[in-house]
Amino acid sequence: MLIELILLGLGTGLLSGFFGVGGGTILVPLLLMLGYDMKSAVGIAVVQMVFSSIYGSYLNFKKGTLDVKMVLTIGVGGFLGALSSGYIVANVDAQVLELVFFGFVLFALTRLFMKTKESAEPKKANLLVLFVLGLVVGTFAISIGVGGSILIVPILVGFMNVPLKNAISAGLFFVVFSSVSGLISIGLQGHIDYESGIMIGFASLFGVSFGIFLKHKVTDVLQKRLLLFFYAAITLYLLLRMVEHYGQ
Repeated sequence: MLIELILLGLGTGLLSGFFGVGGGTILVPLLLMLGYDMKSAVGIAVVQMVFSSIYGSYLNFKKGTLDVKMVLTIGVGGFLGALSSGYIVANVDAQVLELVFFGFVLFALTRLFMKTKESAEPKKANLLVLFVLGLVVGTFAISIGVGGSILIVPILVGFMNVPLKNAISAGLFFVVFSSVSGLISIGLQGHIDYESGIMIGFASLFGVSFGIFLKHKVTDVLQKRLLLFFYAAITLYLLLRMVEHYGQ
């Protein structure tokens, strides 16, 4: 199992850096495939997200693609929202969490498929709107093992015309707030396998570095196509898993 966890960390970290996701989007389904239950998978994913989001955001800041002021407001909302995640994980049925997880991924995929004005100027959003956005996403995202960037990125690109690479950097920075808050909340409920989470987290640091390097080497068009393929693959897997479970 040691080799599998290290490989999961490397792969998840690479995707975190390249797509700006916290890592739970891909890590949770893979952990489910390895035999972990949904709640344990969520706990491990949160630990990994803390590692990858902090390190990845530091690298993005150095490269000048991170708008700290804009994301800080969303992040504070995400931190406060994620504080309730421990209660949700402890009291909501695992199958319900899987359905919510599927809904999040499906929304993101649908939004990215819709045409956006790539050349339009970024819109200035009200700070209260950004805070509420972070609050809502943080509340539900961490509860299903994702950092929230899976929704933040499509919203910033599709509704606020933020350039894709900047939106991806913003999404990963948001995960810093939501994952740290989620770690506190879920940890207090006793739903975290720290040994597996830390092992995957350390391995993910190497993947994050390479993922961010690749992000700055490809065009926005190619990156968006790869992001669509990534979301579609996750959506298909979750759909097949739910059909299998609910069909029994």
